[in-house]
Amino acid sequence: MTLDSPQDGALFLGFAEVAERVGATTKRLEKAAYLAAYFDCLGDDDLMLAARYFAGYAFPLRDQRTTNAGGSALFAAILQITKVESDWLNQRLVARGDYGDAAFDAWMAGPETANRAPRLTLAEVGRSFDRLAATAGSKAKLGLVVALLQDATPLEARYLVKLVTGELRIGLQEGAVEDAIARWQGEPVERIQWVNMLTGDTGETALLARQGRLDEARMRLFHPLKFMLATAAADLADVERQMPETFVVEDKFDGIRAQAHIAPHVAGDEALHGTVVAGRRVALFSRTLDEITESFPDLLEPLAQLVPVEDASAGLILDGEIVPVRGEAIAPFQELQQRLGRKIPTAAILERVPVAFVIYDALYGDGYVLLERPLTERRARIDALPTSPAGTVRAAVSKRFSGVAALDAEFDAARARGNEGLMVKNPASVYKPGKRGRDWLKIKRALATLDVVVTAVEVGNGRRNQMLSDYTFAVRTSETDPTLLNVGKAYSGLTDAEIAELSAWFVDHTLQSFAHGKVRVVEPKIVVEVTFDRVQPSTRHKGGYALRFPRIVRIRTDKPPTEIDTLDAVKRLAETP
Repeated sequence: MTLDSPQDGALFLGFAEVAERVGATTKRLEKAAYLAAYFDCLGDDDLMLAARYFAGYAFPLRDQRTTNAGGSALFAAILQITKVESDWLNQRLVARGDYGDAAFDAWMAGPETANRAPRLTLAEVGRSFDRLAATAGSKAKLGLVVALLQDATPLEARYLVKLVTGELRIGLQEGAVEDAIARWQGEPVERIQWVNMLTGDTGETALLARQGRLDEARMRLFHPLKFMLATAAADLADVERQMPETFVVEDKFDGIRAQAHIAPHVAGDEALHGTVVAGRRVALFSRTLDEITESFPDLLEPLAQLVPVEDASAGLILDGEIVPVRGEAIAPFQELQQRLGRKIPTAAILERVPVAFVIYDALYGDGYVLLERPLTERRARIDALPTSPAGTVRAAVSKRFSGVAALDAEFDAARARGNEGLMVKNPASVYKPGKRGRDWLKIKRALATLDVVVTAVEVGNGRRNQMLSDYTFAVRTSETDPTLLNVGKAYSGLTDAEIAELSAWFVDHTLQSFAHGKVRVVEPKIVVEVTFDRVQPSTRHKGGYALRFPRIVRIRTDKPPTEIDTLDAVKRLAETP
């Protein structure tokens, strides 16, 4: 493939051909070289679209719009355009496990679609995505999807569908695009990552890099920042080895991690994430970086009050935990589960399960990015907020300890307060989005648990013989190697209602099926927390270990598969007497 001018590069086929090449290599330098050569061929507007699309987004992260075109609309559009049989397309979907790849097969099989000449441009695709986001109703959506795909070549159809579903699947996540932009412009990758975090748009970051204007980037609220992660402490001696002489201790809350963005409402911010309440815009994001604002309407006004409405430059980004409460006390996590999975809760559930937002870090405030300030300074910003220890918005209690001698008693006290354990933090630590380091350590309950991802499911026995209730699960090979290694199978721990809901999801996200659908390999996206009797060596699983008598503790909707436990965690548990 050669792209000799911006005119050539503007064709969407150019994007699709580069995506094919990127997906065909595992070498990071080759991926970066393909992107750099392509970016050089694009005008500024097309560069912004292409960089954004390669990162897997149809719109900037700060933009709440989505194409919102589901599998049924894509399936119907593919049938309408290619004239293939429905059963044949279903078979291709099962075999491929991806709508985009199945669309490519359908285009190649279609009598009128296999040899189309390329006509679509990146700009036309961008306008089509805008129309999809602005259109409601399944019939109207289908018409727009058909219009978008009608003139596509087979290769273009593959990547248009992938972009609509939000899953490019070419081994090119946002971090790899940041790396490619850095190499392209000869910039440190850390600088590109920082600007991309500020802007919430890989496309804008690429343009600023090309124009030598990276210093002009400013924090834009209402797009989620990645969360800093903690490392489990093996024991108190581990804490003593890792922490300075004096360290900070907080309760580890058993809720769902959330990030709150708050700023005065200004005209023209309607496309941003969040809801306007009391003259401020408030948005909540989950640990998976999904917006959950509508799920917690009872938190919005209390959060809004943290920012003065008259100061247009005011704004906050807060890291914390949403927990169920009974007055001042924190209630068991099981109560919060009644609210999870409900996009818009009813008045009855809001009254039955009240919640609070517990703040334990500040990432932005007073017009300044606080990520590189020490924890003590970020904590001072929290202490200046008008929170209440027993209110709907409250600050985590932060204590200074010298030495680990008193941590056992503090752990017991945290458990008595209804919390999961302790967080131990280096007071000089900076906030590292998306990083897991030794500056934050977590001391959890004595009961051993692992966060794992479901890789395969089977139909159960007895009263569950119509449901997919037996789950094979895996851990990651390491923090840097995302390869999944199965370590066990769980049969119990979930309610029939939870299993029924998951069964429907697994059917829709099956990659391969065997024994007439009784056994399914599924997309590894459902994270669960499992407990077990012990870890033992095993030749049955690739990881070399198996969990004995595993039981599911809960579904971790708050945790993405990228944050599950690794084989090292399994090995440590195997070595624990």
